Amino acid sequence: MAKKAKTVFVCQECGYESPTWMGQCICGAWNSFVEEKQQAPAAEDTRRRTAKTVQPARLKEVGAREYQRIDTGIGEFNRVLGGGLVRGSLVLISGEPGIGKSTIIIQAAANIARSGRNVLYVSGEESDEQIKMRADRVCGELPDNLFVLPETNMESIETICEKTRPDFLIIDSIQTMYSEEMDSAPGSVSQVRLCGNKLMKIGKTGNIPILIVAHVTKSGDLAGPKTVEHLVDCVLNFSGERDQELRILRSFKNRFGTTSEIGAFMMGEGGLLEVSDISGTFLESNAGEAEGSVTAAIYEGSRPVMFEVQALVTPANVGFARRTAVGADNTRLSMILAVLEKKAGLKLINQDVYVNIVGGLRPEGTAVDLAIALAIYSSYSNRPSAAKTLAIGEIGLTGDLRAVRNADKIFHEAARLGYEKVIMPRSNLKQIKNAAAGSCRAIGAGNIREAMAAFANRD
Repeated sequence: MAKKAKTVFVCQECGYESPTWMGQCICGAWNSFVEEKQQAPAAEDTRRRTAKTVQPARLKEVGAREYQRIDTGIGEFNRVLGGGLVRGSLVLISGEPGIGKSTIIIQAAANIARSGRNVLYVSGEESDEQIKMRADRVCGELPDNLFVLPETNMESIETICEKTRPDFLIIDSIQTMYSEEMDSAPGSVSQVRLCGNKLMKIGKTGNIPILIVAHVTKSGDLAGPKTVEHLVDCVLNFSGERDQELRILRSFKNRFGTTSEIGAFMMGEGGLLEVSDISGTFLESNAGEAEGSVTAAIYEGSRPVMFEVQALVTPANVGFARRTAVGADNTRLSMILAVLEKKAGLKLINQDVYVNIVGGLRPEGTAVDLAIALAIYSSYSNRPSAAKTLAIGEIGLTGDLRAVRNADKIFHEAARLGYEKVIMPRSNLKQIKNAAAGSCRAIGAGNIREAMAAFANRD
């Protein structure tokens, strides 16, 4: 019996389906519905499985599986993945255009192919000649078992995978892929969802790791339905400023590793280069004793990352005072300014305040609060620190300092880099067995006033 086509209207923002056209979707988007035709499933596919076909198993009797990982040949990439690519896993990578997604992918593909594995690079955006030109620039001599396929039809890709049996599959990008089973344009919500399901079938049944490139929206979020993010095993994001060389690779979801690791890369003429000493990169131009400059630190995965926080406080000329933050949360900055006025006595109501995280890094969490506050205090009072200083700590609304994670490891890394003073919450000071390491001292503070005094102290 022939299948009947079903017509639905699908929101291109959230994937909500409606039998009729709607001006505004339930997600709030206007004029986002597009008419799409869907094939009704066959009758035999809709029948429920009986209890005789499947039986539950005792969880303690389920054998532990050793996941074999594939080395990408890029240490920072392996770090973010949790040690390498897991066979049968789906990895989704996104980022702004020109950030370096295709560069790191072709470098990893060439490294895996050199290890003797067959790699298939499927591109729906570039021709094979364009991929070859980029590969010659960043990879040098190419291995024989690295294959390229300019194709957008999912049925053709499935056929090629059945014939060639690749050990690693790359899809660039899923927004350009389409299936003949769905009568809608490539990149639509329905097509992205269907192609994602087909890729999952290829990866899980063939035990093939698949790397999928995804587009981003104007706001920087992943384009397409959220179901694709739930479908894959790992979601990576490549970030950085296009006018700067540093690139940060971060994991937002990882079923086979932690999501707290980051990978650092430097864009060069020959492709992406790994940055092992990320703190040294962020602090290479830090004078250490300039007013309005304080070093902060966060702990990412298995290593501390240090960066410079700069602040500029200047009298407002007209109207309301401006509060501008680059790399820091504006809401958090407003709270810190209110605490400095109320608890520390700084008169900032008629002062313009600018805060900048040097290097394009956007730290998450609250450990950078104290460094922002001390940088504002330093610029407001025209008083630089007497020693090379690092500050970590969360500021509460009462002006007290709250503990942060891994303060002891951050302190020892600061001592290694030549810092003389580390200001931290007093509760963190108890975790450090020896408050002095070489010429570096750990100083505990209970509130913002004590931290400001320790910052200005020249003893």
